[in-house]
Parts: sequence; structure tokens; C-alpha cells
Amino acid sequence: MNTLIKFAHPVGKQWRLYGTGNEGLAQTARVVIAGAGLLGNSVAYHLTENGWTNVVVLDQHIIGSGTSDFGSGTIGLFKPTPERNIIKESLKLYEDLQNAGHQIGLKKCGGINLAQTHDRVIALKRRIAYNLPTGLFCEFIDAEQVKKLHPLVNVDDIQGAVYVPDDCVAEPASVLQVLAGLAKQKGVKYFEGCEVMHVNTKGGRVYSVETDIGTIQCEYFINCSGMWARELGLKCKRPVCIPAYPAQHFYGLTTNLNLPTKHLLPCVRDYDAHLYARQIDGEILVGWFEKEAKPAFDSINDIPKEWKPHLDQSMASHCGPLWEKAVDRIPLLNKIGPPKLTNSPDTFTPDGRWIFGEAAEVKNYFVACGMNGNPLQGSGGIGKALAEWIVSGTPTIEMLPFNIQRFLHLHNNRQYLQQRIREVVGRQYAILYPNQSEYKYSRKLRCSPLYSVLEQRGAVFGTKMAYERALYFDTDYTRGGELPTMPTGSFYKPKFFHFMEKEYIACAQHVGIIDISSFSKIEIKPGVHNDGDKNNVLDYLQKMCANDVDIETSHIVHTGMLNERGGYENDCMLIRQNVDHFFMISPSSQQTRIYEWMSRNLPKDASVKLNDVTSMYTVLNVVGPKSTQLMSELSNSNVKLQPFTYRKLNIGYASDVMIMTFTHTGMPGYCLYIPSEYALHVYDRLMTVGHDYGARDVGTLTQRFLRIDKFIPFWGDELTSMSTPFEAGVFYSISQLKKKENFLGRAALERQKRDGLTKRLVLFHVEDIDIDKDVWPWGGEPIYRNNEFCGTVTSAGYGFASQKLVCLGYIGRPSNSESSVITTEFIMDKNAVYHIDIAGGKFRLTQHIHPKAASTKSMEEGDLRKTYRPTVVKFKKQFQV
Repeated sequence: MNTLIKFAHPVGKQWRLYGTGNEGLAQTARVVIAGAGLLGNSVAYHLTENGWTNVVVLDQHIIGSGTSDFGSGTIGLFKPTPERNIIKESLKLYEDLQNAGHQIGLKKCGGINLAQTHDRVIALKRRIAYNLPTGLFCEFIDAEQVKKLHPLVNVDDIQGAVYVPDDCVAEPASVLQVLAGLAKQKGVKYFEGCEVMHVNTKGGRVYSVETDIGTIQCEYFINCSGMWARELGLKCKRPVCIPAYPAQHFYGLTTNLNLPTKHLLPCVRDYDAHLYARQIDGEILVGWFEKEAKPAFDSINDIPKEWKPHLDQSMASHCGPLWEKAVDRIPLLNKIGPPKLTNSPDTFTPDGRWIFGEAAEVKNYFVACGMNGNPLQGSGGIGKALAEWIVSGTPTIEMLPFNIQRFLHLHNNRQYLQQRIREVVGRQYAILYPNQSEYKYSRKLRCSPLYSVLEQRGAVFGTKMAYERALYFDTDYTRGGELPTMPTGSFYKPKFFHFMEKEYIACAQHVGIIDISSFSKIEIKPGVHNDGDKNNVLDYLQKMCANDVDIETSHIVHTGMLNERGGYENDCMLIRQNVDHFFMISPSSQQTRIYEWMSRNLPKDASVKLNDVTSMYTVLNVVGPKSTQLMSELSNSNVKLQPFTYRKLNIGYASDVMIMTFTHTGMPGYCLYIPSEYALHVYDRLMTVGHDYGARDVGTLTQRFLRIDKFIPFWGDELTSMSTPFEAGVFYSISQLKKKENFLGRAALERQKRDGLTKRLVLFHVEDIDIDKDVWPWGGEPIYRNNEFCGTVTSAGYGFASQKLVCLGYIGRPSNSESSVITTEFIMDKNAVYHIDIAGGKFRLTQHIHPKAASTKSMEEGDLRKTYRPTVVKFKKQFQV
């Protein structure tokens, strides 16, 4: 029988040990979880399902005393694919609990997602297209059908909607109590009224947890403390960065409606009005994700334990307009007047995605928080994935979009978070146009030394890892006028496409200058304890890299860093500057993640050290057939370097500029790594002297289109922890398979080489599409082969050289095939007809396994540079590319 026993704390504080008769705080545990809300209980439950029962859960108050049970209780399945995969796992858990006899209020009611505008219709149809192949039934319906499904909804301004019959509701408070009870039955200990004061580390990993009633020694610590997660992360010798902050989140529950309860009305999400409504018993709950939200507790230093007295529960001036929108959508609400509002803080993150995974700062310190307004939806799946990660070393589903290591410490700044979440709340329901929906708050934080100059030259900026990058240049801008901004987004041809065309022409015929300073840069050098007889740096990199990095000094190698499954942890360039000194270039989003990955694998004898030098260099891509002439004139040197080599040159008055023979675009040119104090001078010389060569500023969106057209896979899109070099077709980056040296992921690649591939990256050209009138592909669209779903678009753009819309995507055999192995013959079968679904429109595709567009020919005779891209290597017939 479960009991709840109180014990006296030595200094008089009352705390409780939940559900057990054993007195005293546990002295040791394998896992300590902070926070007994939905997430904490889900993780505890799933750990026990994996056989781990030596688990302690701590809560500073009582189980469920945070904000988990204040949620809407909705479980919406009509989500982008990464989120939906998690929510599916949550729903499966809740169904299992309900079927086992636990009363958690789980009911299937369906969901209606409304569209008031044409763009919203397109957004919904795009989501239908990529959800249908996953097995989710969803259909686009008209206003009349909406009215039949939900008679209370005003449909006068509705252009259509998506109906999802499998959407559900449940009671968050009941779910968390059931999970806690089941975890306790299997041996998990809960301590209520127990506050974590500090997380101690030893050797860079979790060692013990200090609380206000004692210390627990443990192997793993999991921070599931909701809106207190950020502050708890700081209570560590090496502070853990957890960028999550609460916003005030309002909902109201009506009284006296007395609606029929036999069949619940569908949940309604009116995205364009930023509101949702669901039936609870005979009443209606209405909530909002307003465009301009209010941060919680912004006038006090810390987030209080007793938080309710610190929030205004009326907020009439703020909520009045929100209620009016609810009345417009459900006119019946006008008869009862505004309900009593509940102001419940919900934790949001800087990019509106969940936070999940192992912290970069401390090994075995895991985090799950930042549920962005609905903890019930994700908690079940996230708890499962986190438990799998801890027990077996990896989750079974792709969690990269939610990895905590996508942030830097600057994201953890409280003022930054308070400003950013003002718009993050509303973006949960906003139309997010691909590559065109930038934030307006918390900007101009990380800037290239060239920012102000580029701004005055018409740059329109976006951010990556909080770094301002020129997306494109508005050449209609005149100095002194109003600075150009991103126009309203579009699913069609971008409204700034004509500027990108001019930028492409510069790269293809003259010279394009692209500021890519945001790329991550790490030096790998000998450490403090270095054996003079061994090259420890080289040995370390040979273990970490799939390619052979034992190259000549002043040469460059493109390589992947893999995990034990053969999937990518990094895609990088390594420059050998000296025998035991390498310089690594990685994608911008990898700055935290790859530094942590490499640090975890450093030799324990301190013979190798890493140094993040990202901010020390400004990086300019000099792209185009006239780049050699321009660079020769600027440096007064012969710059016809061999492919994949580098030199240090003087450019103008600037010394020691690293000039490298690659451009990340598949086009001829150079990458200049400039000590940042010289950046303005070098840029000025490039543009002044470059005027005679047709030099032009180019944005990163044009660079993106160039790499897609040249079939260059990129980290986070094509290259992820779930994709291998063989699958991506980048065979040039795994030459170590031909050698004896071992490296991370080798065994997995050898198995894949032996057994064959089950998916393969393919380039597609979209045929019979009017680029001026039809919706464009942007990523996520389903690909069909002979009308059977076979894959998904990872990247898409316009191929200026091919003059076609280009898609990259992984394809495999249909699920009902006898064999799962995919071959070149299968991909290129002349009888195979491929098509893509773009927001309900079907367009034929032409498949290619290497770039079809002819490379731009250099206007210089004898140009030696080459690009990197997937190459043809035949292992055996079933595996040939």
C-alpha cells in the first residue's frame, strides 16, 4: 500500500518521501531526476521499463506542482515529421495506460485545423502531403464540412481546414500521477519538498547531487525541472546551458454551457487567430498562442517556487482582444461573457523546439524541458527516447532537431530569452515560410566585422546560431534610404528571386563574394603532455575521422566524423597546417555539438587539445571563373594552387590570410580565412579591385541553391546521425576502409558495405512545373516511385545552371518489397516513374545519382580547382552507386 510519510528536516524544513516506508534520503542512486512533472515521471517510468530501477526523483514541492497539469490536454498529431514521431510515441504510451485500466481521461475527439488565408491553405496542404505517407489520416475539408463536424464554429471567413480524426485529449494531472505510481511500484524513490542545490562533477562527469536535505551520489543526473531548468543548470561547477524561459500563457474555461458529453466536439486550432478551443465535459476551454506574448517573472531575479502569486490572473488589456477573436470563431461564447482566466507559465525555447539530450558541459548530465506550451504531447515520447539514450547510448528515433547542443551559452542570457520568447509563443501558430521567416527580437548579437558595411550595401540578414548572415542583397537599395528587410514570405518563387539571379550570374561568369564567417572553426594541437615519439594529434584524428587525414602539410581533406552506427556526427574540412597541427572547418550549427563530441573522445593523457577559434577569423568565399585573376592581382602571387591545398598570403596590407581551394558551392574559387582585424581592409580591396572583374556581393541563400544544384549534401539536411556516407554517396570521405586503421563507425560501414544499402541520396529535377505560378518544393515533400511512397525531400532549391527546380532526397524500396536493399538499377530503372507531392500538386521527377548540371567552365585557361561531390565507386553489384 502506498503511504506518504513526513520526516523532520534537521533545520525544521518539512519534506516527504512519496510512496515508501523507508526513512531518509537515498545516499546513492544510479539516476537522479530533478522535477516530478510529466517529463520527469515519463523518464522515470521508461527507465524502469528498460530495467533500471535504482532511480530517485526529487521535487522541490510535490509531484505535479509545477505547470505540467495546467496544459490544454490536447494531443495533436498534425505536426512536422520530427515532432509527430515523438507525439506518436506519447500517444502509444497513453493508450497503453488507458487499456491497462488507468483512468487518464484519454478520448479520441479529432482535430480541425482552420485556414483563413490562401497561404495558410498551402501550409496545411504541404503538411498533409508529408504526413499522409507516415500513416496519419488527414484530409482537407471545406467550410461546410467544418460546420458539420463542429456546429459551434463560425466558418464565414474559412477557406478550408484539415481534419485529423485521431487527435485526442487526456488529463495531464492524471497521466503524471499514473506514471509516478507505476515508476514507484518498480522501485523508483520519490522525495518531495527536496530542492537540488548543486550538481557536483568529477572528471568532467556527474558525480553527486547536493540537496537541501542531503547529498546523493549518482552516475546520471536528468534535469526535468521545467521553468526552473535554466536556473538549475547554472548550479553546477561548470554551468550547463539550458536556454528555456517561461512565458505567461493564458486560457479560460467557460461555465454554464452544458454541452452534450457523449461525443466530444473536435479540438479547433485557428492558427490565423492564434487560438485553440476544446471541449472539457460540458464546457469549452479556449487558449491562445498570441503574436506578442509576455515573459513571466521579468521583474524579479529568480523564478519563484511559489509562482502563482507573482502572475496577474486577469490581464484584461492583454486578453480582451484575444477573447474577442474566440467569440468571433465560436459565437456561442458571446452569450456567457469572458470566463475566468488562468495564467499558467509555459516554458519556451529560442527556436520553439523542445530541448533534449546530454549537455555539452558535463558528461551524464541530461536535460528534457522546453515543451513550448503543451507538455502532454511530447512528454511520453521524449521520456522514452531519453531513457533509451541513457540505457543503450542512443535513441531509436531521430532527435537531432531537439538536441540541446544546438545552442551556445549566449542563448542562455536571461534578457535574450525574455525578448526572444515574446515572438516564439506566436510562432507556434504562425506560417513559417522556408528560409524566409526570421526573428525580429534578440538580433544583432553575433556579427561579422563586415556587418555594417554589408548592411549599407543592401544586405538582408538572417541568423544561424545567433550569427547575422547576409541572405541576399537588395541592389535596389540606395545608401541613406530605409534599410531593406525581408518581404512577406512565400511558398512560391521568392519575392527577391531576381536579386539571387544576379548573384548567381556573378558566381558563374565573374566573381561572387560571400561572407560565411559563421562557420565553426577549431584548432587541433598537441596538448600539455605530448610524447615526442608519437603524433598524438594525427592518431586522434585518424580514430575520429572516416577519411585518411594523414595528408601532406598545407593540404586539405574533406571527411566525416561518425558514430558507432556509421551515422554522421560531423561533416568537415581538415587543413593540415603542420605535422601535428590541424585546422577544422564545420557547419555553423555544429559549434557547440562537435566541440563536445571531440572533447569527449580526447585522449585521457591530455596529449591533444582543442581550441575554438570561430570568432578569430572572418571568412569570405570568392567564387567564380575570374577569382584567380582577382586573387593574383590582390596578392601579387601565383594563386593557381593544386586542388584541396592552402597557402598563407598577404592580401593588400593584410598578412597571413589563409587562402583555400574550395568554395562549398561546387564552383571554382577560393575560401579566405582572414584574421578578423584585417577583415574590413581585405573586403574593401576585394570589392575595389574586383570591380574590374564584375565582383558582386552574394548571400547565403544563393550559396545554398548552388550546393543543391551541384548535389553537395549538407550537415543537418542530408548528413545526420541517422545517415551514413554510403547512403549519402560521399564515398571519397571514407578512404580509411581501405586501410587497417580503426575509426569510429568502421564496423557499421563494413556491415553496410557487405549487406547493401536500404536508402540512397538522389538528386531530382522537377519537371512540368511553372516556376512563376506553381508552389515550389522547399524540403519535407514526399517522393513517390510508381505511385508508391519511397522517400522524402531533404533540401530543395532552384538550379540556375540546370534552370530547373532541384530536390535532394533519400529514397528506399516501398515497405511491401521483398528486399529492402536498394541498388543503382532500382533507382535508375527506365520504367520507374517518380513524382513529388507539393501541397497536393503532383509533379514528375527525373532522377540522377550524380550532378547533371554541367559545371561552370572556368574562363581561365588551366584552372586547377575542383569541387567535392558524390562520386561513383563500385564495391559490388548490389552496392554500386
